[in-house]
Amino acid sequence: MQDLKVIVKEIKGYCDTIQEGDFFIVRGGRISIPERHFCFWALNSILPLIPAKQRKLDEPGDWMEGTWLVECPDPNGQVIMEMVPIDPE
Repeated sequence: MQDLKVIVKEIKGYCDTIQEGDFFIVRGGRISIPERHFCFWALNSILPLIPAKQRKLDEPGDWMEGTWLVECPDPNGQVIMEMVPIDPE
């Protein structure tokens, strides 16, 4: 399984919970949020995609290979998160 870093890339609206640059790490089935908090709604919007991004992406035409950005469902926040593959420790 591919380890991932999920980073708040951009906030196009207003969000009083997280800031650009906030992140969490996914290693296997574990999520680590370093010394901060992370918005429940933003986290909830990205959780279903994490297992799909952790699998090997080697099928021709696999749409997940080109999908790395996710937007929080809050229309006022427009929080854009990026999933970034990281090397295992």
